[in-house]
Amino acid sequence: MAELTVENDQLVLKLSTIEKAEAAHGDLHVPISKVQKAEIINNALEMTRIKTGFKVGMRAPGYASVATVRRQGCKVFVAIHHNTPKAIRITLAGNSYNEWIVGVKEPETVLASIKLNDQTET
Repeated sequence: MAELTVENDQLVLKLSTIEKAEAAHGDLHVPISKVQKAEIINNALEMTRIKTGFKVGMRAPGYASVATVRRQGCKVFVAIHHNTPKAIRITLAGNSYNEWIVGVKEPETVLASIKLNDQTET
């Protein structure tokens, strides 16, 4: 399962070996200063129902999605599974991705770690 962590001044999205194969790329890194917004999405499985856009990766609507989705000038990485119905949406600036949407078991804890690190950087 994908995992969001803060390491030094970087927000890191670590993918499992299977997710790396499904997504056709490796872990993602971004400076924490590039995070514009981080929020909890309660119905993450709905995000797997994106019907428009070009998708690269694995998608099983209602079950899981590990893919890059390009639509309307946006590039979004999605890593959501049926056992992580809640997710964190990370809005990025100055990065190749506009958003990451990542299913996590304890979104409140993950969100707090991102915001805590972000506050110490300013």
